Amino acid sequence: MRIGIMGGTFDPIHMGHLLAAELAREAEQLDEVWFMPAFVPPHKQNGAVAEAEDRLAMSRLAVEGNPHFRVTDIEIAKHDTSYTIDTVELLTSQYPEDSFCFIIGADMVMYLPHWRRIDEIVRLIRFVGLARPGYTLALEELPEAIASRVTLAPMPLMELSSTEIRRRLSVGQTVRYMVPEPVRLYMEGKGLYA
Repeated sequence: MRIGIMGGTFDPIHMGHLLAAELAREAEQLDEVWFMPAFVPPHKQNGAVAEAEDRLAMSRLAVEGNPHFRVTDIEIAKHDTSYTIDTVELLTSQYPEDSFCFIIGADMVMYLPHWRRIDEIVRLIRFVGLARPGYTLALEELPEAIASRVTLAPMPLMELSSTEIRRRLSVGQTVRYMVPEPVRLYMEGKGLYA
């Protein structure tokens, strides 16, 4: 199978994440997209995030009804800082018959040279970069070994972020239609971000 990995904090998961995954799946003709909530993302170690169990539960609620989407707890189960190389090595050893690509935003494409052990990562997997209107991706500025492992998929401009959703919830504003309804009800029931 051809599998796309959509990793992130998902604090909370929202409609932008789901749209990005669906557009990448279509553009790359992926069989499935696996949403992979991070346990402790390296770039957010000091930031506030909901508990891993809540982010995992919200992710599962968000993908219900899409037969091409599933959620994996592979990074949460590690109970440790999440580095892509460790995850890639685990996935390729557990699922040797499948091929993987990581779905990332345009901003992260240009940051790939700074990823931990990127030379090893690009030997094992590919990347799908979500190109956004108004954001110029200069793949020619990346080292050839990385650029050759990145394909671009179009993503419409969508000003939606988990940060904004948390902010709105903290001041009692609605997030209806920003997150799937089961996720909204879960957050409300648990009092998350309020």
